[in-house]
Amino acid sequence: MGRALNLKRSKTYQEPDVILRHKTVCPMGGGATRLYSTLTQTFSGSSSPLSIPPSYLSPHQPALTNLDSDFCLQKDSPICPLDSVELLQQCEEALRDQPPRLHRNFVYINDGDGVASSPIRVMQWNILAQALGVGADNFVRCPLEALSWSRRKNLILEEILAYRPHILCLQEVDHYYDTFQPVLANLGYSSHFCPKPWSPCLDVEGNSGPDGCALFFDEARFELLDSASIRLSAMMIPTNQVAVVTTLRCRSTGKYVCVAATHLKARSGWEWLRSGQGSDLLWHLQNLVQELVGCNSNVQVPLLICGDFNAVPSEEVYRRFATSPLGLDSAYKKLSQDGASEPEYTTWKIRGTGECCSTLDYIWYTKGTLRVDAVLDMPDEEQIGPNRLPSYSYPSDHLSLVCDFSFREKE
Repeated sequence: MGRALNLKRSKTYQEPDVILRHKTVCPMGGGATRLYSTLTQTFSGSSSPLSIPPSYLSPHQPALTNLDSDFCLQKDSPICPLDSVELLQQCEEALRDQPPRLHRNFVYINDGDGVASSPIRVMQWNILAQALGVGADNFVRCPLEALSWSRRKNLILEEILAYRPHILCLQEVDHYYDTFQPVLANLGYSSHFCPKPWSPCLDVEGNSGPDGCALFFDEARFELLDSASIRLSAMMIPTNQVAVVTTLRCRSTGKYVCVAATHLKARSGWEWLRSGQGSDLLWHLQNLVQELVGCNSNVQVPLLICGDFNAVPSEEVYRRFATSPLGLDSAYKKLSQDGASEPEYTTWKIRGTGECCSTLDYIWYTKGTLRVDAVLDMPDEEQIGPNRLPSYSYPSDHLSLVCDFSFREKE
């Protein structure tokens, strides 16, 4: 789940001079510092989509001196394994003395529209920022050893590689440049990363830079058309939450698909802010769709909106998405018998403040243009265990959501 800022920060994070003071107190290394400095200056005066310099969007970033050596082919080499099977085996070997990861099965959906010939696999996951997991989150029932980055990075990559999504939307990413970007780039993924304007990770000693949203896509399956980073607003006021919105063209069908990854404000009492942020994201997506279709009102653009909304289904922001004129539906409702109910939980944790079992994460899709073919089920309480998440078996307090989609044929 996202992290609430302290009261003092919530009043001042929009001010550029405060951001700069914060960066001086909690410096980052190398490219992350340059990126964060550029983005915070740009973010501070705008809530519109940002044009990030191409060098930050390249799927083949220059090698960084702090590249994670565990995923290099040889010592002091910046080259990561090119084969996903080899890398998965490497992760499994690193975890061989630990409990197995949670076992989950796909539930296949019969929508009465034929069989998918080439489904698009989408994965949504708040992976838990490393700085927050060992810092402010206070997971009182999770051993510190289970929260170590040396263990968690293998568990996270093992989860991703086990399902090998074509589109991957992540939140709370604070090891983008040293781990996820270089490793996944060498497996054929292009990616875009947008840090929060003021990340709470920077309050943690020894942090790896700000956390943010990252969107990855398989270059063999999709061609990039456009991408934008958005600082979300609520009632015209810029907030500390962001979204990455990317427009892709499917190489096999030639069809467009617009994908958004976001992370809304956390904690009880901020429902009004989440509602405003959700409305702002919907507004941006409606404008994007309108630009893509132009004057042809008969054309529909498939949308996928993935995120940790920090909102239960009874909240206003959920209703805004469910009733949007974009024609959205939540994919994980397909797991319920009536197709109308969300799972009982997507996050289950025990903090110092108590136990939390809630549904906060969603994959929204345009039901008129996309069809859900399969949904990865949720582990039960026994699988999760009495100490809940994260654990030796699972690296995050949020469960990944994985769905197979296909394009609906025009009627």
